[in-house]
Amino acid sequence: MSAKNITVVATFEAKPGKETELKQALIQLVAPTRREPGCINYDLHQLCDSPAKFLFYENWTSKAHLDIHLKSAHIQALLPRVPELAVGMPEISIWEKLC
Repeated sequence: MSAKNITVVATFEAKPGKETELKQALIQLVAPTRREPGCINYDLHQLCDSPAKFLFYENWTSKAHLDIHLKSAHIQALLPRVPELAVGMPEISIWEKLC
């Protein structure tokens, strides 16, 4: 799997009243992540009819690059804030591109 491009879908749901704070925290991840080696794209979305829900759509050149990203300082800085800002931990699924 590490030799193939992978796609990551990660969803967050803000706690009531924490939508703006979570949105800002997630936006802060975008610029540094886009500069990381192996990042093809790292796009943040907000659900149109539910402003508490956010989705990252990411593509990486390899699983190894994703693993490095997950250990990055900006991701590690967000993790302690997730229980304060979000309903549970994010749901993350990793997909391998077939064709």
